[in-house]
Amino acid sequence: MPKLSYLKALNRALGDELASDESVFVLGEDVRVAASNLTAGLFDRFGPERVLDTPLSEQAFTNFATGAALAGLRPVIEFQIPSLLFLVFEQIANQAHKFSLMTGGQCQVPVTYVVPGSGSRTGWAGQHSDHPYSLFAHVGVKTVVPSCPADAYGLLLSAIRDNDPVVVFAPAGALGIRDDVEYADLKAVPLGVGQVVREGSDVTVVALGHLVQEALAVADELPGQVEVFDPRTVYPLDVDGLAASVAKTRRLVVIDDSNRTSGFAAEVLAVAAERFDLVVPPRRVTRPDGAVLPFALALDRAVQPGRDHLVAAIHAVLKGDQ
Repeated sequence: MPKLSYLKALNRALGDELASDESVFVLGEDVRVAASNLTAGLFDRFGPERVLDTPLSEQAFTNFATGAALAGLRPVIEFQIPSLLFLVFEQIANQAHKFSLMTGGQCQVPVTYVVPGSGSRTGWAGQHSDHPYSLFAHVGVKTVVPSCPADAYGLLLSAIRDNDPVVVFAPAGALGIRDDVEYADLKAVPLGVGQVVREGSDVTVVALGHLVQEALAVADELPGQVEVFDPRTVYPLDVDGLAASVAKTRRLVVIDDSNRTSGFAAEVLAVAAERFDLVVPPRRVTRPDGAVLPFALALDRAVQPGRDHLVAAIHAVLKGDQ
């Protein structure tokens, strides 16, 4: 069975959609030379009309994509740095996202925004290490964070085929993941559907992206006790799938690589307070409030949610500590 890397899965999904749908095209900075390898080989296969290098103006090419989508095309934008999304938040949240809602569905804006390498990368420091998926979920933009190569392929396929704007965060910590995958088995993964990636009886751990691997490693240390739930999609959240897991374990821990206040973990805990019957209060493992990742690697790691923090939170809910 061939090995497929997470990054190659994204590249393969993009190539497959370019081949199957002539309305799909890719744009961004240095996409022809594939600076991040997301678009490797695509310029040679599909040419300059389908793989477009843009000037260094994120606001301009993001609005260009909105216009192209309104005209019937399906643009895919690559952002090489997650912080660039802050520059175009207005274009996505206030323009692309609202056209369909404000026109009663008469206009559709099927744009996909891909960030290959979101979150912390060694030495990239404060302005290149954000993981702002909660920001887009908060305003109702469909937002996905795949955790494995098959999901990276399948969720990107679904994002491109969706008639609404979708942001795809591909965590830097996940890009090197390689799995045994039969290429013929690769398929679209529906947006808004999570999955239990490890069954357990005593506590549900919700993890996203690269942190699914951390949760699975902890589950290996506590065999049979930890159930790992991967929401895959931050918005819309698979509340029913999560509820089914928590109904079994009645304990909940969330590990989330974004800031604590108003983050994804805070949302999951709010849902738990409203809907779930827990035997002890839930716990969340996140970056600190207002965290800005430092340049020094040791300090970078110190403010990120990690395995030790997750283990401590799990033991706390298993013991029933408040």
